[in-house]
Amino acid sequence: MKRLLARLGIEEENPGACTGPGSWIDDPDGRVLVSRNPTTDEPIGSVRAATPAVYEEVVAAAERGFRSWRKVPAPRRGEVVRDLGEAFKRRKDDLGDLISLEMGKIRAEGRGEVQEMIDVCAFAGGLSRQLYGLSMHSERPDHRMYEQWHPLGVVGAITSFNFPAAVWSWNAAVAAVAGDAVVWKPSSFVPLTAVAVQKIANEVMEAHGISRIFNLVIGRGSEVGDLLLRDGRVPLISFTGSTRTGRTVAELGAKRLARTILELGGNNAVIVAEDADLDLAVRAILFGAVGTAGQRCTTTRRVIVHRAVAGDLTDRLVRAYRQIRIGDPLDDGTVMGPLVDGGATEKMAEALKRARSQGGVVVFGGGRLHHLGPNFVEPAVVRMPSQTEVVMEETFAPILYILEYEGIDEAMAIQNGVSQGLASAIFTESLATSEAFLSSAGSDCGIANVNLATSGSEVGGAFGGEKDTGGGREAGSDAWKGYMRRQTVTVNWSKNLPLAQGIEFGEG
Repeated sequence: MKRLLARLGIEEENPGACTGPGSWIDDPDGRVLVSRNPTTDEPIGSVRAATPAVYEEVVAAAERGFRSWRKVPAPRRGEVVRDLGEAFKRRKDDLGDLISLEMGKIRAEGRGEVQEMIDVCAFAGGLSRQLYGLSMHSERPDHRMYEQWHPLGVVGAITSFNFPAAVWSWNAAVAAVAGDAVVWKPSSFVPLTAVAVQKIANEVMEAHGISRIFNLVIGRGSEVGDLLLRDGRVPLISFTGSTRTGRTVAELGAKRLARTILELGGNNAVIVAEDADLDLAVRAILFGAVGTAGQRCTTTRRVIVHRAVAGDLTDRLVRAYRQIRIGDPLDDGTVMGPLVDGGATEKMAEALKRARSQGGVVVFGGGRLHHLGPNFVEPAVVRMPSQTEVVMEETFAPILYILEYEGIDEAMAIQNGVSQGLASAIFTESLATSEAFLSSAGSDCGIANVNLATSGSEVGGAFGGEKDTGGGREAGSDAWKGYMRRQTVTVNWSKNLPLAQGIEFGEG
């Protein structure tokens, strides 16, 4: 562990704020945040959190950085972001292992998260030559009308513990190409990963002779996060986290008319039709439900299965769950690591207790694995008689609820009958059934998949969901528009001044 930390430049105690190369800010009055290994609960290292005075210094620096960065041609900004991706590629294994060490996801997922960062940097680099605006035909003669997109300003990125680096890259890479500066407030559960990412970003900024574009400020949400949410100098807040906290973000943003990109909770379902390939469905459900120990916003939490194949599918899932290897996430054979902390294990136990009280039957798992460490659990499979209150909530843990249905309309009603609307999937060999699922009367989620899992999205598509998931979109497609300001331009090259809608205005 010490060698890994040393290679990434992580010290025993680290400053919690930075504005670029050689600009780490260490305030002795800052609170010390200790990062703990969820596998053992032992300390890894610590970070001295930013005070309000340090926060002010970081945002002021980001403002200065934006004013110069917005004038840099977008393709040149794209070169910086492409080089950032190359820097992550060189550090992929070490950074991925730090993510596994600090967050608890298995090594393949930790390194896969870094690959996602590399991919989004490649995407954003290409995007730098595609920030297109439309040309419109004016109704007035001798006028030209078009739209253009300008950099927005300082973007505040508040990220969650479960993807401690990738979510930053979704925002930072696209925002940087758009001409914005970024102030990042990571989760206090995973501050060392943020320090490591910032150090890599500093190397790239230094190589290009720039600073203050990628900025870091670590601290608790009630302290630093609240300052960021209320700061009128930050026109956009991108928040990834719980729906409960997302509501607060939305309210505070609305009070000052700031933009918000909200990526909140998910209660994702897989519909398994009577004609589904059950082998394929089981593999996808297993990955979706157990990956990251159920701590993904796109985790599969509900399986809605046709009554004719419910027994067979449940038996197959139980057999598959029995083969899951749970243990140290840095062991190559491990399939599932620990939950992030003791609070997460307690919430899982409470959810299972409620599920039983609401008629559920635990057909597999759900127990604590104390012999492995303080935060290890067995993933649980629970058959439910109906979609009860506990099923409609998002428990951030590996609990999979199985519900039965008779007709596709009933299945869609069950799937859409929760407040969240992030990811969805259906397994069927029927074209008609899959198209019904994808139609306007089908899945109400931001992500809809056919014959694959709810999790594992590619960076090329816009990521996000509806309803209590927040409506935000990040990463691919045209999500870049959220990080820029649109300007409609009309040019009159005539000597006349005709008005729109045929209005005549002048001396009577």
